[in-house]
Amino acid sequence: MEKTVSDILEKNADEDLLLGSGISDSSEIEVPSRLIDQVIGQENAVEVIKKAATQRRHVMMLGNPGTGKSMLAKAMAELLPKEELKDVLVYPNLEDSNNPVIRTVAAGRGKQIVAAHKAEAAKRKQMRNTLMMLLVFGIMGYSLITGQWLMGIIASAFVFMALQYMRPREEMMVPKLLVSNEENATAPFIDGTGSHAGALLGDVRHDPFQSGGLETPSHDRVEAGAIHKANGGVLFIDEINTLTPHSQQNLLTALQEGQFPITGQSERSSGAMVRTEDVPCRFIMIAAGNLDAMQGMHPALRSRIRGYGYEVYMQDTMPDTPENREKFVRFIAQEVKNDGKIPHFDRSAIEEVLREAQRRSNRKGHLTLKLRDMGGLIRVAGDIARQDGAEKTTAEHVLRAKGSARSIEQQISDEYIQRSRDYDLTVVTGTEVGRVNGLAVMGSDSGSVLPIMAEVTPTQGATGAVIATGQLKEIAQESIKNVSAVLKKFTGKDIKNMDIHVQFIGTYGGVEGDSASISVATAVISAIEGIPVRQDVAMTGSLSVRGDVLPIGGVTYKIEAAAKAGIKKVIIPRSNADDVLIEDRYREMVEIVPVDHIEEVLEEALVPQNRELFLDKLKKLATRPVKKAFESSSGLGSRQTAA
Repeated sequence: MEKTVSDILEKNADEDLLLGSGISDSSEIEVPSRLIDQVIGQENAVEVIKKAATQRRHVMMLGNPGTGKSMLAKAMAELLPKEELKDVLVYPNLEDSNNPVIRTVAAGRGKQIVAAHKAEAAKRKQMRNTLMMLLVFGIMGYSLITGQWLMGIIASAFVFMALQYMRPREEMMVPKLLVSNEENATAPFIDGTGSHAGALLGDVRHDPFQSGGLETPSHDRVEAGAIHKANGGVLFIDEINTLTPHSQQNLLTALQEGQFPITGQSERSSGAMVRTEDVPCRFIMIAAGNLDAMQGMHPALRSRIRGYGYEVYMQDTMPDTPENREKFVRFIAQEVKNDGKIPHFDRSAIEEVLREAQRRSNRKGHLTLKLRDMGGLIRVAGDIARQDGAEKTTAEHVLRAKGSARSIEQQISDEYIQRSRDYDLTVVTGTEVGRVNGLAVMGSDSGSVLPIMAEVTPTQGATGAVIATGQLKEIAQESIKNVSAVLKKFTGKDIKNMDIHVQFIGTYGGVEGDSASISVATAVISAIEGIPVRQDVAMTGSLSVRGDVLPIGGVTYKIEAAAKAGIKKVIIPRSNADDVLIEDRYREMVEIVPVDHIEEVLEEALVPQNRELFLDKLKKLATRPVKKAFESSSGLGSRQTAA
């Protein structure tokens, strides 16, 4: 029976995760003012950022999303030594209009210079308009005196239009402020993530009116890029590998030279011929991304960062120690303060968040450092508390938030489990030959039941083969090869005269990884020997060529998916036993069986006619030399049938 929120609260009441700490709620926690001091669990990255800020070095940070890369980048901008920031102005070039002139001035002076030029231009324009109106009125007055008023109107209109067309445009000579910095501002922080070439490197706007006195002057169409706005500060680019090779190459040039001219990025634009003088861009670059970011990076760009900076790997978890729990409590207080709209968390709510941090780490004795996801849970719990009108967020609010703040993968997984039960794709009762309930992970925080079927047929070729279907990717295909080696040993049969078909049911998004290895091996052995498999058992685990059951990832989420599907027993690698941190409501719904070897899996999952004889023969076959197993003319299945 599924536990209610009150049942879970009652069980957790006796567990003190704060180890006697006197904290009653998160409002008692002091939040550091500096961003660098708010980072938790990334001690190595913090030290690197501090050194890089002092020495003005570039940094590349790789790791999973939500581990604090952007926060560290912002913290670096606060740590950079105070420098004299500059404003950048672009002036018209009277000799070559397509080559605007660049000037730098002290921070704060740019706005004053532009304002002075605009005021002077407005003054000259007003004076000329006054003179023009006096001339027009003079012509009209003379025509009225002489009685030639019609000719006076025509002459006035002609003079007005001629002067209007011929007058200089004062605004064309007003410089444009490209980069503005306040006089007392800290170093700029510019996020260039996902920027196209123009936004990153600067661009020249298209001008639809290119003649007749209506055109916009070239210097007024120049736009600064992120590299120029970050001059003297930090340029942060996440998912660096998504930039085009052209942009990465130009970014490398900007890093090397410390200056980069602005030109039109579109060849079809009228701004393609415009190219400014060099614009200063001496910035510190922090490149970030997932682990695959290195594959898409320009080799020379990465070499530049490595040669003149640091590379940092962001940790996913941190040890679950009293000191780190205190840091996590501070993180809760930080999130409440930064949000500014949710109530503080009381002691029970803090402990419940700590339990969820333990569970999401997927490792025994660790806390997750995917803090963006945890911050989402905190905000949802706070929203629920505020909706209830509560003064403090409690454990009940956190538990309700866990139910309502499910990820898309969790929602899809729950829907898939329900539908597979409705259409009998997932069977959780009885026994079947060649059919096993495997387990898989969806996304990063949800699991699903993965039915696997096996069938054996006479080979149609020169030799037998293991044929697997279900959009298996590279690692999954290699795991099937390892399974075939185990089959030869544990069945005692020569499989060169048979084709073994393995089907992964409902894997529309493909299968990657080797965690279904023991499921495949069990299904195939069942099909070869004709021994039924218990359908109320699910399993997950990698398999070595010697039959050892090796650790896998996502064991907690897989077990929870099995429990939701109605499965009563889950077989997992013994090395993952300490990683199991399932929610309390699932603990009584499923039995967890850790194993070390494939023979233990078969013992739990297969249902032979004569169990004692089956286990005896299985152990003898598993321990005898491989050579004898291949020389045996009669396998496990024939002896079982005789029994």
